[in-house]
Amino acid sequence: HDLMSRELFGPIVGLIRALNIHEAAITGDRLVTHSAADAYYLALLDRIARQEGRLLAAEAEAAVVGMLGLIVQEDQVFVRADLRRHGYVSDLVVDAAWRGKGVGRLLIGEAERLTREKGLKRLVIGVMAGNAGAERLYGELGFSVYAKAMMKPL
Repeated sequence: HDLMSRELFGPIVGLIRALNIHEAAITGDRLVTHSAADAYYLALLDRIARQEGRLLAAEAEAAVVGMLGLIVQEDQVFVRADLRRHGYVSDLVVDAAWRGKGVGRLLIGEAERLTREKGLKRLVIGVMAGNAGAERLYGELGFSVYAKAMMKPL
């Protein structure tokens, strides 16, 4: 698919907006407008282009029901050279009606395959503190906590 086509643009922006709404309920700091989701989608496409990435779209019943952004990141020089470059899931969202039906698992499985195909040995995914469903899924798929970011409002 052409990632900028109307065929995918609208549904993926809708998924991004749904993720923003979901995370806004957890963090209170997300913009939930259509224009914010539009802007993020364009920024995501740019990030994917710059960082050897891919945008994966899951389709079912002639509709986009999930998406995953995958990029290649590089850790600092203090990380072993053979592990420094890794796949990173920048975004994963599944339409609410399709959650619990294996769409997220399928997308992560494809991200793992693509990461291995690049010769990389690690796949990293972030999870918002308080997003218990995502944390549970990632744990079931073999992810474990590697680092935690902590934030203090000032």
